[in-house]
Amino acid sequence: MKRITRVVALLLVFATLPAAATDKAKALYQKGLNAEIRQDYEAAYSYYHQAYELRPADISYRASFERIRFLASASHVHRGQLLVKSGKLQEALTEFEQAIAIDPSSFIAQQEANKVRRALKEAAEPTQPSPNEAAQSALHKRMEEASGPVELAPIANTPITLKLSEDSKTIFETIGKLAGINVLFDPDYTSRRIRVELNGVTLQEALEITALESKTFWRPVTPNTIFVAADTQAKRKEIEQSVIRTFYLSNLSQPNELQDLVNILRTLLDTQRLQQFPSQQAIVVRGTPDQIALAEKLIDDLDKSRPEVVVDVVVMQVQRNKLQNLGITPPASVSVSLIDNTTSTTSTSGTNVGTGNGTVTQTTGSTPGTINLNTLSHLNATNFQVTIPPATAAFLYSDSTTKILQQPQIRALDGQKASLKLGQRVPVATGSFQSGIGGVGVNPLVNTQFNYIDVGVNIDITPRVHGTDQVTLKIAMDISAVDSFQNIGGIQQPVIGQRKIDQEINMREGEANIMGGILEETQSKSLTGIPGLAQIPFFHYFFAQTNTQRQDNELVFMLVPHIVRAQDVFDSNTRAIDVGTANAISLHRSSAPPTDQQPAAQPNKPGNPAALQPGNPPADQSAASAPTGSALVSFDPPALSQAVGSTFTMNINLTGAQNVYSVPLQILYNPKVLQLLNVSNGPLLQQDGQAVALVHRDDSMMGILQITASRPPGSNGITGDGQVMTLTFQAKAPGEATLSINRALLKNASMQNIPASGSQAIVTVH
Repeated sequence: MKRITRVVALLLVFATLPAAATDKAKALYQKGLNAEIRQDYEAAYSYYHQAYELRPADISYRASFERIRFLASASHVHRGQLLVKSGKLQEALTEFEQAIAIDPSSFIAQQEANKVRRALKEAAEPTQPSPNEAAQSALHKRMEEASGPVELAPIANTPITLKLSEDSKTIFETIGKLAGINVLFDPDYTSRRIRVELNGVTLQEALEITALESKTFWRPVTPNTIFVAADTQAKRKEIEQSVIRTFYLSNLSQPNELQDLVNILRTLLDTQRLQQFPSQQAIVVRGTPDQIALAEKLIDDLDKSRPEVVVDVVVMQVQRNKLQNLGITPPASVSVSLIDNTTSTTSTSGTNVGTGNGTVTQTTGSTPGTINLNTLSHLNATNFQVTIPPATAAFLYSDSTTKILQQPQIRALDGQKASLKLGQRVPVATGSFQSGIGGVGVNPLVNTQFNYIDVGVNIDITPRVHGTDQVTLKIAMDISAVDSFQNIGGIQQPVIGQRKIDQEINMREGEANIMGGILEETQSKSLTGIPGLAQIPFFHYFFAQTNTQRQDNELVFMLVPHIVRAQDVFDSNTRAIDVGTANAISLHRSSAPPTDQQPAAQPNKPGNPAALQPGNPPADQSAASAPTGSALVSFDPPALSQAVGSTFTMNINLTGAQNVYSVPLQILYNPKVLQLLNVSNGPLLQQDGQAVALVHRDDSMMGILQITASRPPGSNGITGDGQVMTLTFQAKAPGEATLSINRALLKNASMQNIPASGSQAIVTVH
């Protein structure tokens, strides 16, 4: 008995082990789901892996384990890249190795790990380069030491008066002595006598005017030496500096856009020494320093991120059916049938077991509705049967409401069509043909061809963004469904009900627009009863039945566009600049001194104490200041460190405000790290006691926050510095989040734009 008891106990233990393993795997899987929702992919990978090890036959555990593997590896790679930037190579190598252990197929993790290993090895054991490596190092050093185009050192901006009627060489040399620069002449240059009368011009302007008058050009050879030559195409090609530069483009989305930009540069820069590299979206340009500078300006003007629009499409359909059936339906007909109730008796001889005699009696009659001619003269009331159908009483009331709401969201680039299809593809026969294999008595084969039609919600939207708050939408919307089927040529063909809108409209950002509304109302009423009695008020309910039915169907389409990225156009992109003549491109420098440093009175002249020497900063150099005449929108504090789960505030300050009435801002943040909790007013716009309207819209999925703080209508603008608003965030997950003001469009009391620039803030969550 003891042995049997032990065996039974072991069997029970082994029977409960799979159930316990199943429960534990299920608990681990649920923990993995919770970690994935929190975007803690490393913990989710660990839980899914353990659940998969316990239940390797469960396909759902394996699918989750394989799916989260990439995200967990990418998290380690990202953390390692941050450590490399901070100089912690050993810790970064550990992160990359953990990423490889999770996902051995991660090429980026292996690549980064190899880079860090080489860097650690070179730091620990510096080796002597081989002859080939030494030659390459020398070439690389030569490239690193190669300087940019020679620029003439700043010349004093003191106005001078110059009146000379001399040889052009003499005038150049005179201006050179005043400016403290050396003047060299081309051996082929032939001087001629010119007359120059200049009043109140700078030395830089005097050089340019003299070159124009003498039909010459000059270029700097050293920071304090210029070379003068005759202004001809041959001499310019021979003497002018040549600079090469590669431009990498980051905002081109179509293959033809790179070619369009290359054509613009070739045409406007008047150069053929330009080559595109489509695989890297790069352009290599060779030309004079002025041509390269102009190419940089044109690329900065044109290589901009295209505006993007998110369109909320709302399809609302409300159906309501009311049915009322009241009254008593009396018999509508009476039927009379003729029956034959006569009987005839026949006797037969034999033995009847029941009676004991030899005679059997049998009674027969005619079928209902028929009589024989012998009984026609003996008809009476018993020969007729009257059938009256029953009366029906109905007391029914039905009221049903159906609401259908479809709210898809479409995001599209400016000028690019975006399509959304929600529904089914229904086959429709379009034709048939017979194969030629039929014979006598044999039907040939018939093949039917089908096309598929998209049935459901089909939306095509092409947006065009105008400025910062206007959107033109070209819309084709089709709401369809299969209503019924019809037999055509032996094939059941679907009958598709369709509601379609095709139009082009212009809307404001955030404006809700009803594209089309369809209201259908159907009413029907029927009366069934005894004529005459059915028309008597009130009593007609006892002699008739009333059926009342009402159907309402309302369908509404609504669109709400939201500009999530507007066109970034600054004053520098639209400002007109002087690019020289049609024969030669040359940029004319402004004689005004830079705004962030003191102008040198007589730079490069011996004994001048005001000259700026290399390494000596200007006297007045502020940290973060806006350009002259513009306002600065900044974060306070600019850097912050918080723990996961903590709540903190970030102030938005305005510096250099002049008659500010409204402050619309677009702020970008990392929604994986931060969560916006609240937006509140600051004291600047309401410093005179006026109420400030604060409106904000937060896209927590994309991390885009749009805020507008406006003073009351009719009030004046505010001038000064101070806090405009306060943002309250919660730290969701560890990481580094950058808060940046993507768009700042301040407006004055006349609703005119005020130049403003934004800034950034770094929030580190640990």
